Amino acid sequence: MTREIHPAAQQSHCATARIHAVGAETCDVLVIGSGAGGLSAAVAAAARGLKVIVAEKAAVFGGTTAVSGGWLWIPGSPHALLAGVVEGPEPPRTYLRHILGNRYDAELIDAFLEAGPRMLSFFEAETEVKFVAGAQVPDFYGLAPGAATGWRSVVAAPYDGRGLGELITQLRRPIAETMLAGMAIASGADMRNFLTALRSPCAFLYVTRRILRHVRDLVTRHRSMQLVNGNALVARLLRSATDAGVTLWSSAGARRLLRDGGAIVGAELEGAGGPVRVTARRAVILATGGFPHDPARQAELFPHVRAGTPHNSAAPETNDGDGLRLAESVGGHVDPGQINAAAWAPVSLVPRADGSTGRFPHLVERGKPGLIAVTRAGKRFVNEGGPYLDYVRAMIAATPEGEEVQSWLICDRRFIRRYGLGAAKPAPLPLRHWLRSGYVVRGRTIEELARACGIDPDGLARAVAAYNRDAVRGEDPEFGRGITPYHRAQGDPDHLPNPCVAPIEQGPFYAVHIVPGSLGTFAGIVTDATARVLDAAGLPIPGLYAVGNDMNSVFGGTYPSGGITLGPAMTFGWLAAQNIADQAESMEDANNLERKTHAGQLAR
Repeated sequence: MTREIHPAAQQSHCATARIHAVGAETCDVLVIGSGAGGLSAAVAAAARGLKVIVAEKAAVFGGTTAVSGGWLWIPGSPHALLAGVVEGPEPPRTYLRHILGNRYDAELIDAFLEAGPRMLSFFEAETEVKFVAGAQVPDFYGLAPGAATGWRSVVAAPYDGRGLGELITQLRRPIAETMLAGMAIASGADMRNFLTALRSPCAFLYVTRRILRHVRDLVTRHRSMQLVNGNALVARLLRSATDAGVTLWSSAGARRLLRDGGAIVGAELEGAGGPVRVTARRAVILATGGFPHDPARQAELFPHVRAGTPHNSAAPETNDGDGLRLAESVGGHVDPGQINAAAWAPVSLVPRADGSTGRFPHLVERGKPGLIAVTRAGKRFVNEGGPYLDYVRAMIAATPEGEEVQSWLICDRRFIRRYGLGAAKPAPLPLRHWLRSGYVVRGRTIEELARACGIDPDGLARAVAAYNRDAVRGEDPEFGRGITPYHRAQGDPDHLPNPCVAPIEQGPFYAVHIVPGSLGTFAGIVTDATARVLDAAGLPIPGLYAVGNDMNSVFGGTYPSGGITLGPAMTFGWLAAQNIADQAESMEDANNLERKTHAGQLAR
């Protein structure tokens, strides 16, 4: 086989390349997919002495993780313990039992809660993967028993992209519309500095330094090297993988799994030059990112798609269900009974200059004061600043049968210039481009805005008037914005008395059209507590594992807190690697014993 070896990979004895020709390879572990689940499994397996190949279908590495916020929900993390925050497993169990109901699987939950902190300790001590604690990041449902106001989440520490060498060119970039001229902004203090730069000298200085460094990166490297969020997590995992000797292949999709009797012994991949047969002596791990762009499974499991409304996921379009189909082809099965089949998120469709369409996930501005969401009838239907999954569920429920599922975010001039609206950034950046493209709609009055959007004018006028009557006092009796720590964390701490509520009154007025989307999928391949794929009888399929969004969600299709995708992805990726390595060592011990016994018999 002919490979292009990048300099950074050569330095760390790792092959990083596209597959160019028909051939065959052998390894201990073949990982199909390169998100957090797949890469964490690869790094952990390599650390145990196994030869690992990661095969990524796309031309770039990172999957959904690379465009995500980079948060992991890991109760009892070593970061919390170091800060003196000691929490046993029972409060998280209580919280999860309340949220999951009859979807609570004690075996999987206990495995996750027990292994999560150990997984973090491994990566912090043995690799380039480092995290920062979310001391003030609350669980989504603060009124539920067992909910926490912080210290259950960690986020990938920022990373200097120069540490990847030439491999930086194969790191998937964040969603373009979420960045500022190609520069990603982290949640928390980083974003707050950008939002307050025109009101705070300290924030202005901070932002100026960030922008100047970004300009330098563009001149010298032609892209930002200030990696944050999920992009930093993937970069750190890739650096760790190269250091551990993991072989990384891009543009290498999996066509089929290879079997020897009932065991999985490898896979056939499709490279640029044709098929490549990879024999995996120990295991194959499916980590292809679920099925957010699989039309057939969408029609089967997404209620709005069945009813005629298209789905618009913010996940990479290459995540189209390969892993699930591969598992099913050898006896695995997908759980159709999750409470939600996907991690729903409100999305706006962004027209791009090249004629393509971007998908912007609305995760931040909905919680800020001075915005409401309405249906075509002009009615509010949800706590706008609540969890993103709940927004889409409520939007679907509020849509009359036979109508397209959609909504609009409504705000005034003060709001959009202070916080932005979707892909449209706040002042001092101009709005002209977004208005010309039709992405942002403007009206001098509420009624004019409604007519421009196709919303009932009288309905919207009544909704805004009703909201404003209470908002002037910082109250929202209809939906209770600001009553939980999560609501308040999403709001503006400088706005009093309620950081989540302000009237909509300073025209002109603005709107963005919202459609149902997702950050990924929850329904996945059924596994055991070590990520082994199970057949219809509940028995493990030898040699086959599933992690990340290919694995059925341990949280039953609910969204208890930020980071409940990446937390289990890395935890079960690490657990899969430990299980594979333990089995390999047991087999080696058995073989050594057999050889010694045989030698002893010959000596006699």
